[in-house]
Amino acid sequence: MKILCAGSLNIDKVYQVPHFVQAGETLAAAGFAQAAGGKGLNQTVALARAGAGVRHAGAVGADGGLLRQTLRQAGVDDSLLAESSLPTGHAIIQVDPKGQNSIIVTAGANGALERDYLSAMLDGCEAGDILLLQNETNELPWLLQEGRRRGLTVAFNPSPITPELLDYPLDCVDILILNEIEGAALSGENDPARIPAALRARYPRARVMLTLGGDGCVYEDDTQTVRQGIFPVTAVDTTAAGDTFCGYFLAWLAQGEPVAQALRAASAAAALAVSRPGAAPSIPQREEVLDFLCSH
Repeated sequence: MKILCAGSLNIDKVYQVPHFVQAGETLAAAGFAQAAGGKGLNQTVALARAGAGVRHAGAVGADGGLLRQTLRQAGVDDSLLAESSLPTGHAIIQVDPKGQNSIIVTAGANGALERDYLSAMLDGCEAGDILLLQNETNELPWLLQEGRRRGLTVAFNPSPITPELLDYPLDCVDILILNEIEGAALSGENDPARIPAALRARYPRARVMLTLGGDGCVYEDDTQTVRQGIFPVTAVDTTAAGDTFCGYFLAWLAQGEPVAQALRAASAAAALAVSRPGAAPSIPQREEVLDFLCSH
């Protein structure tokens, strides 16, 4: 089973701040770093570091060398990556002393993918392969429907939440990976305990993987409900926690591991990620996750 991630690639500009900047305020940052990021890239790197074979499709501008290098160093096949005349997407990230973040994203090349390119990208997939998507690129409704038409296993992380998402053909999704804020927006249910069932009632084809912050996560499909708690760590930067979880969870499933083991590995990987600064640089290697699990 092959995995193709069609997703965003961003240059992250990360500012360490005493608090998130307020309207009308000029705030001096305590530190600055620039690194590879974007939900698509982060999830692809997590998949690769978890041991999955993964290709990445998307676009960067002439300034995207750092992102190509990051993918290759992680062991990702970047042969499908296109170069756009637009600048590479980028994000401005504020990180406070508790490790919480506030993010502004501009799409750049991520928002100008052409349908002919995407169709050619999918031609390299076979029925049953995993197609992983997020909500940071264009042509998502078409990609969801085309993935379903071609018999791919469509995994979707509906982040960031936008009003348009409610009109997307989410009945094409096989694996829905989301947090409780995204789950509430898509299900109309504010009680986290009721979100998985509400989502499955609305999108019967989807297996639901819902993260719940400090309360861990829950997975639900036709035959089982599986829960996993968190591994407590001191948070430094939560930027790539959800992306790390997503990548490790899918990688373990693709390798034939039971859901319970996939949840445990993904939770451990996310715990390691939040204990480190940065997005892609914070994502742990498979060996680190296995060592962490052995010690817990």
